[in-house]
Amino acid sequence: MTLADAPVSILVVDDEESIRGPLRRYLQQQGFDVATAATADETLRALAAGPACVLLDVGLPDVNGIELVPRILEALPGTAILMLTAVNDATTAALCMQRGAMDYLTKPVDLAVLGRAIQRALAARAVQLGEQRAHRQLEEEVAARSAELTRERASLERISIATLEALVNALEAKDPFLRGHSARVADLSAMVASELGSDDEEVERVRTAGRLHDIGKIGIREDILNKQGPLTDEEYEQVKRHVVVGSQILSPLVHLQGVIEYVRGHHERWDGLGYPDGLAGPAIPFGARVIGAVEIYDALTTSRPYQEKMDAHFAVERLRDLIGSALDPAVHRALERVVTQRQMLTFVDDG
Repeated sequence: MTLADAPVSILVVDDEESIRGPLRRYLQQQGFDVATAATADETLRALAAGPACVLLDVGLPDVNGIELVPRILEALPGTAILMLTAVNDATTAALCMQRGAMDYLTKPVDLAVLGRAIQRALAARAVQLGEQRAHRQLEEEVAARSAELTRERASLERISIATLEALVNALEAKDPFLRGHSARVADLSAMVASELGSDDEEVERVRTAGRLHDIGKIGIREDILNKQGPLTDEEYEQVKRHVVVGSQILSPLVHLQGVIEYVRGHHERWDGLGYPDGLAGPAIPFGARVIGAVEIYDALTTSRPYQEKMDAHFAVERLRDLIGSALDPAVHRALERVVTQRQMLTFVDDG
């Protein structure tokens, strides 16, 4: 009857051959693969073979056990370490156990006691390794589930945005003069945001807000939206509500928090005379300032029942009159650069 069902490697560390030899022979008889070492350096080199158990003398000539135990466990985590100690080294052996050793035996070692101690240590090691494997498996499962949930959340977010964009498209399709307005505002706003140094995440936030900035018009009567003549004061108040209605429609979508601020604020003015909150200057959310400027530009450069569309450069010049009142000066400069670059690209493509 052996101590192990399959060969297990044990490293015997003692500076006295009179102890190493008998222990080696006894453990080999019990079916273990046994290696020996007489110094700390030899011990650390022998760890390359991956012993499951180390019988470690406390009083090695070069390093004591207190220092060597953590070095063994660092090199080979999970190793079962049993300390071999003289009677007057019991305190040192106990300190070694505090650092990770599993047990200690006093010399001269009783072989029957040694056998039982090794059994306990290997059993404890097996439990420890099993717990570590279970912990790693749990971590992997949690990580995989987290990744899956992240993918599912991202998919749902894309679906929700696509659904809202479809509503905007349906709304704009009813008016030939508004068709494609939100898509144009979104793309140009994203370019302006990029021109102003925004990172990719912020650019996409501005683009999404541009696509959805008029979604609140779903709550306005069609006869008001499609009215050809001037609006009454009451009708204008109804139209102004679309920014609040839009933010309310989007409010359940917590992942669109920044987008909601931009949708709500895209009719604020630099001088504080806009709506719905009367914000002024830098207090207006960045994306709202960009979308507000681009929306005016798009209105000027698109055919409407009451006006012919303007040339792009002329529209930018008209917007110059609104700097400091309706528009953020920095946003206007960026819009002007983007429009100029687009015109240059159009000229090159036409050539």
